[in-house]
Amino acid sequence: MEIEQRQPVPAGSGPAEPVGPQPPEPSGPRRSPLTRRALIGAVAGCVALGGLLVLLPSLGRDGAARPTPGPVARAVTAVGSGVPAALPDLEALIDDHESHLRAHPRDDRSWAVLGVAYTEQARRTAAAAYYPKAEKALRTSLRVRPKANAEALDGLAGLAAARRDFRAAKEWGEAAVKLAPKRWTAYPSLIDAYTGLGDHKATSRALDKLLGLRSGPAAQAVASRVFRDRGRREDAAAAISDAAAGAATPSERAVFLQQAGDLAWERGDLKESLDYYRAAVNTDADEHGALAGQGRALAALGRTSEALRAYRAALAKRPAPRYALELGELYEKVGLGGAAREQYDLVRELVQRDASAGVDDELVLGVFEADHGDPQAAVRTLRVEWRRHPGIAVADALGWALHRSGDDAEALKFAERAMDKEHGGEVRSALYAYHRGQIERDLRRSGPARRHLAEALRINPHFSPLLAPAAREALAALGEPPATGLPEPSEESDGSEESGPSGESGESGESDESAGATGAAGAPGTAGSPGSGSPGPAAPSTAPGRPSAPASRPSAAR
Repeated sequence: MEIEQRQPVPAGSGPAEPVGPQPPEPSGPRRSPLTRRALIGAVAGCVALGGLLVLLPSLGRDGAARPTPGPVARAVTAVGSGVPAALPDLEALIDDHESHLRAHPRDDRSWAVLGVAYTEQARRTAAAAYYPKAEKALRTSLRVRPKANAEALDGLAGLAAARRDFRAAKEWGEAAVKLAPKRWTAYPSLIDAYTGLGDHKATSRALDKLLGLRSGPAAQAVASRVFRDRGRREDAAAAISDAAAGAATPSERAVFLQQAGDLAWERGDLKESLDYYRAAVNTDADEHGALAGQGRALAALGRTSEALRAYRAALAKRPAPRYALELGELYEKVGLGGAAREQYDLVRELVQRDASAGVDDELVLGVFEADHGDPQAAVRTLRVEWRRHPGIAVADALGWALHRSGDDAEALKFAERAMDKEHGGEVRSALYAYHRGQIERDLRRSGPARRHLAEALRINPHFSPLLAPAAREALAALGEPPATGLPEPSEESDGSEESGPSGESGESGESDESAGATGAAGAPGTAGSPGSGSPGPAAPSTAPGRPSAPASRPSAAR
């Protein structure tokens, strides 16, 4: 005997009890109680079955539960979709595919996947020995299937970009896009290549195409980098925030959190950057770049012991030349000259190690030599790099090396190029502004020097443990602008402060000595295209070659 209990229905949560006269029941044959019970049972069975299918979506056709994807499957998915993979998953994928290919050497797709996995392993761990393995695997894939092999072309573009061989990355990436224009995975490498080659218009076109094909977290992270280079800091922060929120795996999210930390650091938000870096490490302990980021932020906060520990941990797990340079400069800042020299020696060792694996670390080496070694050697190194990769970062580094070697007239041309909107120099960089300000100071262009040194400290008052104090000293030495003559220009908004030499003609009136330098200060390579590789016209030095005391300080690595 069934007993039905009617439960009270809360107001607003279900149909109300009928009120007033009830409508007549529908005409037609009346169903028997047995028939009604059968219909109710059928409906209940359907509901139960539907609920089971919703709750158990992983049941296979035989009723057995589908296995959760293992590390190899997860890594294959990540590698194939252009997102970061966890290091243990990458290692499992590499072991699995190496074993598989020993038995199936004609599997072109597995060769391509293995090559991309090697590249990602090298990038994440700074183990440069994986790069030659990646090239061999990817070229084997192309040899097995020389036509219609977009996977191998994508992989070769990514490998070249990771090695900072931007001309090769452009060649392979454009070949991949031509073969499969609807595939999005070649565009991130192409964007890196165009940026490294100084072709900001091609960068913008490639980003538009990428976002037209893909709108997920990986594409948003690439967009954030481009926005940052364009000086659109709020857009960059919003894009990387969206990417981190939409990340599908912890390793993917950690990479995006580190990128958000870098953006916060560049705008001088120390606590926010530290929070992002810590969140990245907490999300994925193998995100070693975030450890170096913690070292950067902690040093600026005055927590030197913690900063040194963070840098040492990052360098132990990911021995990159940039980390060794930053750690050496922090040691120098706190007066540990011997420890600093050890790190500087390590910079050269790591650059040489990477070069043997086809990695181009000449930019870091040039910055290091300019500040801590041989400035003339830095100029030679960076002139070669400029011919290969005439991008904004190289323009800034070469200008600084020329200044450190005593050629301020030519140095200014490259410093202006690094901040020239017409050539893509819109990034809000405290380091670039500092370099330009010191060069202008030694050319006795007091107004522009004062403006750019102040701008460097306004962008990020802590941009370098050695150079931020030097910027303050130089600014104090310049003093207030003279009471007579043209007034200082008003402060510009974030995206409009750099207009090249023509935008500074009013300030040059502060000193007659600036006129000669201003007249010859055209941007390098303006007679040709950004990718022409021209180092710019060689101009005779028109100002004293003596670096000022603050200018002799080392610069922060990029």
